[in-house]
Amino acid sequence: MPINLTKGQKVDLTKGNPSLKKIMVGLGWDVNEFDSGEDFDLDAAAFLLGSNGKCPNEKDFIFYGNLEHQSGAVKHMGDNLTGEGEGDDEQIEVDLTVVPANIERIAFTCTIYDAERKRQNFGQVQNAFIRIVDEVTGQEIIRYDLGEDFSIETAIVVGELYRRGGEWKFNAIGSGFQGGLAALCGHYGIEVA
Repeated sequence: MPINLTKGQKVDLTKGNPSLKKIMVGLGWDVNEFDSGEDFDLDAAAFLLGSNGKCPNEKDFIFYGNLEHQSGAVKHMGDNLTGEGEGDDEQIEVDLTVVPANIERIAFTCTIYDAERKRQNFGQVQNAFIRIVDEVTGQEIIRYDLGEDFSIETAIVVGELYRRGGEWKFNAIGSGFQGGLAALCGHYGIEVA
């Protein structure tokens, strides 16, 4: 049975589960009943961060335009353009054994594509969650339901994996940003055109 987290909660991933090597991070959401006439395209991404909380370089940003980290440690499983259907809408696989030594944290984010033009925000999204699954056993380990805390935000840092004393932990963050993907990229030290 998975551990259900609340905002700000931290939990050990590998300490009590030393065989955990490969995980799948699933993100999902539903759209509220409304009619903007346009599909909601939410995008999951992962920022691989060094000790300063920034991406060492732009290749450490994994998203629909860069699906796999050069180390093979993080792999985005593809862009879901509508969020239709049950379960995970986007998935990111992480091999904890090959995460480069200079990477201390992996932040998982969600943004709304073209939010400003479409006049969309996370106030129009419900049932958003992140879950972590042991890829070997298929067992869900952690689940964090974000709740309805957002109104005008167009980007969310959902949660992050981080390394402490050789072990991996997970932090349920759930903090919103205005300014979409560009704001997140700036926050994590990636320059956008």
